[in-house]
Amino acid sequence: MKWNAELYDQKHDFVFKYGENVLDLLEPKPGEQILDLGCGSGYLTNAIREEGAEALGVDSSAEMIAKAKQSYPGTEFKVADATDLGYNASFNAIFSNAVLHWIKAENQSKMLNAVFMALKPGGRFVAEMGGKGNVGRMISMLRKVLTQHGYQQQAEMDYLFFPSVGEYTSLLEKAGFTVTYAALFDRPTLLQDQAEGVKKWITMFASDYFIGIKEAQQQEILEETTQQLQPYYQRNGEWYADYKRLRFIAVKEL
Repeated sequence: MKWNAELYDQKHDFVFKYGENVLDLLEPKPGEQILDLGCGSGYLTNAIREEGAEALGVDSSAEMIAKAKQSYPGTEFKVADATDLGYNASFNAIFSNAVLHWIKAENQSKMLNAVFMALKPGGRFVAEMGGKGNVGRMISMLRKVLTQHGYQQQAEMDYLFFPSVGEYTSLLEKAGFTVTYAALFDRPTLLQDQAEGVKKWITMFASDYFIGIKEAQQQEILEETTQQLQPYYQRNGEWYADYKRLRFIAVKEL
């Protein structure tokens, strides 16, 4: 999918702002060489650099990398594919926030092998991603409304890769990592613009469900989905998405 870098920064900055907390797990140290995998618009890559590390942000989206270079000219960024990084024992750590679930299940092993190869012996892979059940209510409701409108093919489309702790630690270990920490937890996430935030979230992160559907009907489906989510998402005048996050630290042993 093609990313809208401006909309991402303006209405979905919670993605990288929640990621600031993941930096506590990373503990970047001055002089370390750290790769930010799937850096988006560059906020967290720059935060890593400000801790004194030599940070490189990579993303498959040219639009995001252009935005990152514009916003943080003192930080290094480049377009790169997570499954083919092309580095060999180059980094003390690789960091990733809210990205790994975008990589299809069949490509996960290839990506993890590329990460393992890019780390120096003793290096660590620290990440947060969507975990099992992430936005489950939103996607199931969207699928229900799509089906009611006769869009069965779109409703049956596979969505992102949201693994359990056991499933992902097994993948990490198969790639050669030693997993030192892994946790799955609920994190209700505030949506900006209340009810409109649901529509903007789906438009930003799940637009593929609308392939082949005319714009006017898309808006009708978005409206119905939002209405049906209201009893579950609205609390005290605010709207919260049902996020479930998986965090881990995995080490490439010496």
